[in-house]
Amino acid sequence: MAENKNTNSAHAESGIPWKHIIGFVLSIVLTLLAVWVALYSSLNYSVKLVIIFIFAFIQAALQLLMFMHMTEGRDGRIQVGNILFAAFIAIVVVIGSYWVMEIGHMNHLM
Repeated sequence: MAENKNTNSAHAESGIPWKHIIGFVLSIVLTLLAVWVALYSSLNYSVKLVIIFIFAFIQAALQLLMFMHMTEGRDGRIQVGNILFAAFIAIVVVIGSYWVMEIGHMNHLM
């Protein structure tokens, strides 16, 4: 029985999951940046919203690539169908959240 070596794995040689560690650190940094923009920056509301959405989409792509292993298909390419489905779900969540907060008069309730 031949030994199965995974040469695409980030920790195949050293045993340390560097891909996951880097993804985790980047996720924390992006989250902290989004919180800082939301709470402490003096930018316009619309600019803040755009910046936070940009951070959110970068973080979603990071999660897909680093933790959900979307690049580890049979031929090493990104699995397009899975990414399109994940993007659809992300768009539904973002639009649904906006609808609940703005149309549901979240500002009035707070």
